[in-house]
Amino acid sequence: MSKQELAIVEAARAGHDEAFAQTKTWGRINSGSRNLEGLAKVAGELATAFAALPGDIEMVEPAPVTAVDASGREIALDHGKHLHLTVRPDAPVQLLFTGHMDTVFPVDHPFQELKWLEDGKILNGPGITDMKGGIAVMLAALKALEASPLAERFGYEVVINSDEEIGSPSSQPLLRAAAAGKRAAFTYEPSALPDGTLAGARAGSGNYSITLHGKSAHAGRNPRDGRNALVAAADLALRLKAEMDDTLTVNPAKIDGGGPNNVVPDLAILRVNFRCTTLEDQARAEQLVARHVEAIAQAHEVTFHVHGGFGRPPKPMTPPMEELFGLVKKAGADLDLEIGWKATGGVCDGNNIAATGVPVVDTMGVRGGAIHSPDEFLIVESIGERAALSALSIARLITS
Repeated sequence: MSKQELAIVEAARAGHDEAFAQTKTWGRINSGSRNLEGLAKVAGELATAFAALPGDIEMVEPAPVTAVDASGREIALDHGKHLHLTVRPDAPVQLLFTGHMDTVFPVDHPFQELKWLEDGKILNGPGITDMKGGIAVMLAALKALEASPLAERFGYEVVINSDEEIGSPSSQPLLRAAAAGKRAAFTYEPSALPDGTLAGARAGSGNYSITLHGKSAHAGRNPRDGRNALVAAADLALRLKAEMDDTLTVNPAKIDGGGPNNVVPDLAILRVNFRCTTLEDQARAEQLVARHVEAIAQAHEVTFHVHGGFGRPPKPMTPPMEELFGLVKKAGADLDLEIGWKATGGVCDGNNIAATGVPVVDTMGVRGGAIHSPDEFLIVESIGERAALSALSIARLITS
């Protein structure tokens, strides 16, 4: 490493204590994706912390989002605001850094407290790894760069959204706009494994709510006059599931609808998720939905409405992506960190960033594990470690 790089790395490591304190402060605030009050509170804390960076911070209103409820109605969903910071938009090198402030733990979930699993080393708490610790790592790395002579050579945007854990439906327009024209992006999800392994290629994910309308009738007097929407939904679930293969996962997850035993049900809503690794399989899934829904409508004499789609497209390992991963791997080697990566079926905002053509490493956050469970844990030493990895990687992006 050069003297300049060494200074940047040491500055990032020196931010460990402050970053850990921030992680604990943010972790004590419940910010489940639907807890708008908690999201607003943690957003205020984040805005104060990120004000240490130059540039303009704004809280962006969520884009409109709808869903289908259990009665088949399309309803509006409320989301929290998203933090957006823009720094030196005219600089020659432009980068994107993203994270999310929401967690999977709602305000009434029993998992709300922080506790030591191993004093000073491993901390248990809701969202501290996924990803409040990651946000603190991002900030520590950027502060180290801002204190260096490289600062004026790069500009960047930071997006910290409030809805990543539920698919980022209200922040996708902001993410796409922020990604435009960027050389590369880092997202601060936790490492794929506690040893620091990164997530490489990611599967895509599509979620559908398919509403089927039949015709009610008395189950005893004139059942043949009815058109059973529940049976149609079950038939559709089976037909879609039968299309699953090694590259396309189909998971019919829930059917809403039905009613009293003596009434032929005239309404059912099938909820189904698809996972795939290529855009070709995504297109195949979309075609399967269209084809089978039409067939079911004819076979059961029902009408339908399809809501949803692929909110997270597949993220393959393209050559630009491999180059960026190689840069991070080399930075890790210079810090005595062994950095590898593996494909995963999980999805995140990295999928959407990659879909814009911008290479992204989306697991630059802390090391830990058991995320999305009450056993979630943070390996505390990884805060300074990953801040140094980010800072050195960013420095080399600027000078490459």
